[in-house]
Amino acid sequence: MLYRCEWSQKNEIYSNYHDEEWGKPLHDDQKLFEFLILEGMQAGLSWITILKKREAFRIAYENFDVDKVAGFDQQKVEELMLNSGIIRNRLKIEASINNARRFLEVVEEFGSFDSYMWSFVDYQPIVNCWAKLSEIPAKTELSDRISDDLKRRGFKFVGSTIVYSHLQATGVINDHLVSCFCHPDNR
Repeated sequence: MLYRCEWSQKNEIYSNYHDEEWGKPLHDDQKLFEFLILEGMQAGLSWITILKKREAFRIAYENFDVDKVAGFDQQKVEELMLNSGIIRNRLKIEASINNARRFLEVVEEFGSFDSYMWSFVDYQPIVNCWAKLSEIPAKTELSDRISDDLKRRGFKFVGSTIVYSHLQATGVINDHLVSCFCHPDNR
């Protein structure tokens, strides 16, 4: 039997996400944008809520095509507010559109959002060696620094805890427990 991080053993949705995505280095701008939107939508909610609505988000957000989301207008905001399949929080929806526009500015400056994010860790994932779930921090100096930079660039819903979750989700930080089969030392 494979041992997984404790949080992922609650249900199949978590297990699949844990096994297939969480902590794996991601370099695709579209997926990085997807996680940026989903992490912002998760603020104040459980991650399982977001995972259950992920397909509805993909449809509502044009498969997370950043160019299309950046072009969403007030009419689209109102349409999204009526979509029961997603999180219907006006501030989060408006922030997601704003963040798409800021994302494109970062791409213009750095060539890709991938280059921007990974530059904070010299393009190498941080692999932590936690024994217990309780050891994993909610934020770090790194997430503070990235959060501050994103806010300076005009991004919204990018507090340090949200940024840390994004770093974990996209594999910039690998927080699989040392006993987990997904930890690099166990592969």
